[in-house]
Amino acid sequence: LEMWGGATFDVAYNFLHECPWERLEKLREAAPDMLFQMLLRGANAVGYTVYPDNVVFEFCKQAYESGNDIFRVFDSLNYIENMQLGIGAAAASGGFVEAAICYTGDVTSNNPNNKYDLAYYLDYAQQLVDLGTHALAIKDMAGLLTPKATKMLVSELRAKFPDVPIHLHSHDTAGMALASMYAGAEAGADIVDGAIDSMSGLSSQPCLGALVAALGERNNINLDALQVLNEYWEGVRHQYSPFEVQQLNAAIGSSVYKHEIPGGQYTNLLFQSKQLGLSGRFAEVKKAYTMANALLGDIPKVTPSSKVVGDLAQFIVGLKISPEELINNAATLPLPMSVVEYFQGALGPPPGGFPEPFRSNVLKGRPMKDGRAMFEGRPGAELESYNFTTAEANLKKAYGNTRITKKEVLSHALYPKVFKDFMEFEKTYGKGIIEKMPTHLFLRPLSEGEEAHLHLGAGKDYYIRLSSIDKFNEDLGTRVVTLEVNGEKWFIRTPDTVTTLQNTVGGSSAPKRREKKDPTEKGSVGTPMPGVIVAVSVKEGDEVKVGQVLFKLSAMKMETEIKAPMEGVVTRVTVAVNDSVEGDDLLALIVSE
Repeated sequence: LEMWGGATFDVAYNFLHECPWERLEKLREAAPDMLFQMLLRGANAVGYTVYPDNVVFEFCKQAYESGNDIFRVFDSLNYIENMQLGIGAAAASGGFVEAAICYTGDVTSNNPNNKYDLAYYLDYAQQLVDLGTHALAIKDMAGLLTPKATKMLVSELRAKFPDVPIHLHSHDTAGMALASMYAGAEAGADIVDGAIDSMSGLSSQPCLGALVAALGERNNINLDALQVLNEYWEGVRHQYSPFEVQQLNAAIGSSVYKHEIPGGQYTNLLFQSKQLGLSGRFAEVKKAYTMANALLGDIPKVTPSSKVVGDLAQFIVGLKISPEELINNAATLPLPMSVVEYFQGALGPPPGGFPEPFRSNVLKGRPMKDGRAMFEGRPGAELESYNFTTAEANLKKAYGNTRITKKEVLSHALYPKVFKDFMEFEKTYGKGIIEKMPTHLFLRPLSEGEEAHLHLGAGKDYYIRLSSIDKFNEDLGTRVVTLEVNGEKWFIRTPDTVTTLQNTVGGSSAPKRREKKDPTEKGSVGTPMPGVIVAVSVKEGDEVKVGQVLFKLSAMKMETEIKAPMEGVVTRVTVAVNDSVEGDDLLALIVSE
């Protein structure tokens, strides 16, 4: 059962307000005899960036101690140096290591320019086996495997490595995955992945029940017993129906063989496009994704490399820019930071190397913090070891000796801001309370007059009725909420951040619309897309040079540097840190001396 790692780690903190370590340990307690598998992003652990080596090793050690058995290790660029670290960390923990080959392109293609041919995959697999992996996985993130490609790749791997278990994973984006999984089983794969029926299909994995039926006596799952789980998860999915992305049904299909968007990125990309003002233009985003992938060197696309491609694709659509214009003007364009860091080698080198002259143009005037243009080897090898002792002392000082354990220190090392926000939430609402709430209460607030039952443990049953919600207090930004708890009235003054935000953004107290940049004035500096200003590096009266960073803009996890388009003096700065801006809003004005 794959049930931890990957995006589930920060999602637990960010959106569910739960500790991912406790989730793992509680699952281990509930299912002591089941093999648990997690997803490890190689040198990126469960994050989106590179970490010091000792952080990855300590993370794997704790994951194994907390209950994980199998580490499916992958690198988003199939970079063997990053894989060596990930495999080494997973093996040192005592766990079972399954090294994943990230599949992209078409292994059956006879195109002479196809760099992802059979020889590429067999050579990479040999390197993984030489590093000591216990098993091999084929990780088809976008659902690109056809039955023909699956049969070719699996049969060749089986012949080359007869004693190494082979695990096959795909997504059902084009509806092909079930046939591919069956072909893989026929060709010699030992394990094929499926998703519980009610959660399967589309950008998810193929239907587990269908796989069981197709494989017949050769599988180890009872179809009748599976229906009990199906019924449970049908009910769970129904509770999350307000979050279903209806546009997803129309957005996916056989076009995946052209754009190669990973199954796990679809919903994020749809939502990000909407937030960036690209609603109704997802077809353009998909085409731009193909273009962005080519510009970046035709790379494997899975977290975090897929984010680089997605960020660049949305940048291309937002600016309506051609590949030639992008390459020629890369030095001065406000490119997403993920793209700049990719070309600096923060993820390692892609298969076949970085494309030129795009890389050289991107790096012009964009040195790393230490002044170098790029990393010269594996990025993590150049980072100093993380000081766990100092970090633990600081966290205990901030949150108390009894609250901080090794697990909290690790979480802070991986996601410092996310962890801090989680601790603030816990301080406000209490530890472990939210996770005990019934799902429907967590997702949908009570209406006035509605009653709910809350069970917090043996002898701790509460019947809660929402009696009334008072008027908004404009001075305090709060409302008084009246609850009846087991018949007793409770009066609670609680912050109303929604109304506060609405009053800030709209209504009588709404700020005036921001001035737009003048496209005819070279020194008129504007925003390339909607977002929030996270850094202002210039003030009125400053002299600036071409390419100097003036602002940093954050939009849906995508950070962009906004640079001076010309040399001169800054005469106006119209924004401050944390200001929300729309596309083409004026940020600064530069005039020639």
